[in-house]
Amino acid sequence: MSGTPRVVVVTRPTDYEALLARHGTRDQARFFLSRRDQSIDEVEARHRRFEAALTRVSQAIPVRWRRTRLRRGELSRFVFEPDDVVVVLGQDGLVPNVAKYLDGQLVVGLNPDPALYDGLLVRHGVEALADLLADAAAARAPVEERTMVEARLDDGQRLLALNEVFVGHRSHQSARYRLRLGKNEERQSSSGLIVATGTGATGWARSVSRDRRGEVKLPAPVEPALSFFVREAFPSVATGTSLTEGRLDGEARLALVSEMNEDGVVFGDGIEEDRLAFGWGVRAEVGVAREVLRLVA
Repeated sequence: MSGTPRVVVVTRPTDYEALLARHGTRDQARFFLSRRDQSIDEVEARHRRFEAALTRVSQAIPVRWRRTRLRRGELSRFVFEPDDVVVVLGQDGLVPNVAKYLDGQLVVGLNPDPALYDGLLVRHGVEALADLLADAAAARAPVEERTMVEARLDDGQRLLALNEVFVGHRSHQSARYRLRLGKNEERQSSSGLIVATGTGATGWARSVSRDRRGEVKLPAPVEPALSFFVREAFPSVATGTSLTEGRLDGEARLALVSEMNEDGVVFGDGIEEDRLAFGWGVRAEVGVAREVLRLVA
């Protein structure tokens, strides 16, 4: 790592901060919760624990290092430097939110509240940060290179995700499209489809796979492979249900052509606001991305 390192600490608003933003004052937030037989005390206690963890993170960063704090909502406007060390402080889901904006930067996931978050991606305690930063600076940190998935439209627009990409209709209406994998092609009407990485195989894809008795092997997080599942494909005189799950290994691509007049979408990791329009005639290909998430293990 050349030059003076920079640490980018990424957080999202706590539940307490979100309540204050919505209601203006603590008393108003307390009144809102009390009318619903809820207490603000636990929400505030979690906020204090998070603030204490954030203070410890700041203290662990070497004084001579550069630093900046970034809120989740600012990610799309921020320019990361190649040698940044990105410290994600929060729940596991914050790591995928960050991953799509990176290109090889190291990510350290910190769990501010192990009693609240599982720690699948934010696997380190705050107390470990000083040693982890030292290891990162010396290029001796153990790193997992987790596979990511990309969706690319025929006009050049591109979307990255760490867990999965969803292709379908914005609402609960049927999604209509043509689907092709290799030499197999089918017109379908369904609730949309997901293409998941090994990281995403612990979430949405796992639930779908379990319902189907696991006939498609889910990839490992570092394996350059994906699994796809069509949700609730509907058989009719014009649509089929034979191409509803499978694996995409290496350079394999799943090709789709939209047959939705409006509200067809492609989005990643459950973030519907950050989506690509997938209207009639638009072509998309989904497969393994060249980028990986470099997560400090």
